[in-house]
Amino acid sequence: MTTSLQTERIHKALDSFVIELPSWGFANTGTRFGKFIQASAATSTEEKLADAAQVNHYTGCCPSVATHVLWDFPEGVKSTPEVMAAAAKVGVRLGAINPNVFQDQIYKNGSLGNPDKAIRKAALDHILDSIEIAKQTGSRDISLWFADGSSYPGAQSIRHRKQWFTEGLQEAHTHLLPNQRLLVEYKPFEPYSYFTDLGDWGMSFVMSRHVGPQARVLVDTGHHFQGQNIEQIVAWLLSESMLGGFHFNDRRYADDDLTLGSIDPYQVFRIFNELIGFEWETGQQADIAYMVDQSHNLKDKIEEMIQTAVTAQELYSKAALVDHEKLIHHQLHGELLDGEECLKGAFATDVRPAIREWRQSKGIAENPLQAFRASGYTEKAARERGARNKGAVASYA
Repeated sequence: MTTSLQTERIHKALDSFVIELPSWGFANTGTRFGKFIQASAATSTEEKLADAAQVNHYTGCCPSVATHVLWDFPEGVKSTPEVMAAAAKVGVRLGAINPNVFQDQIYKNGSLGNPDKAIRKAALDHILDSIEIAKQTGSRDISLWFADGSSYPGAQSIRHRKQWFTEGLQEAHTHLLPNQRLLVEYKPFEPYSYFTDLGDWGMSFVMSRHVGPQARVLVDTGHHFQGQNIEQIVAWLLSESMLGGFHFNDRRYADDDLTLGSIDPYQVFRIFNELIGFEWETGQQADIAYMVDQSHNLKDKIEEMIQTAVTAQELYSKAALVDHEKLIHHQLHGELLDGEECLKGAFATDVRPAIREWRQSKGIAENPLQAFRASGYTEKAARERGARNKGAVASYA
């Protein structure tokens, strides 16, 4: 059980904690080997937004939805009013806008890093359209992930590609509104196996610095080599005012896109601890976009999102209990064991009763997953969408 002071700290932390959901997490997805279709999965942008609204309704912490331009705006900028109306209808807002420069056939050799100038222009035009969509939707962040790279030594010029990327993103930066940001993501491998153009946080950091003052680094927790100390990366980026946001997930081997905290919840806790510790020590609000980016192939999609949001609330609440004054004292005096126990004690605290109290005060169900299951939403969605999803099996085959 938490003390009254701890409960107060948890409630205060939860009042300000929000995490954005990915629209693509509610549709049928799969692996490179195949798809496993769910009868209740969303089959349109409107259904994705409606499903996301269910998660927000039962957790109280997911008011916005990240969208993918090709997947959610089929006619590009022209689709914007329709998508905005669908979001408003179910009570969510549109969050980060994600361009898609990895799907079309022309991007076989890259997008902004492609040796073909015409293809680089096509990729840039799509990014500029995405920025325009963000302006119309009132979205602050344009989230950029590039599959660009090479699988063979000598096949591509690493230096030329870096220059082409810099030029393209600098041009995109000039089209931003003053309040908007480019969030530049990185990934060490896949789909290419020799190098990716933005392979780690250092490359993303350097690129963002070159691009302009409104560019920041986006950290995907699954986009690292095994054993990498992600909280150290977070601390460095915070100290340089270059951390823009997260794509949260978990992994066992590589970029597995597993449920947040399902493999290593202590890692997520340690990341949150660095963020909250930074705010405590500097008195500054860390302007960070928390987003989910997971592949829900087997679990029920809405239930898995609720599970993710609840886990995020629990781990953030645990991090809010760290006594940073004591922690700094132990660190400065070389009290190694005591410093570690500061973290372990907070992590071991059962914060669930305090979170249930917070939910009760907000008129939210104390057990979000149980309440959602009792609503019958999944069964209703399966009846309404089942035929369309069955058709997806046939088309995929």
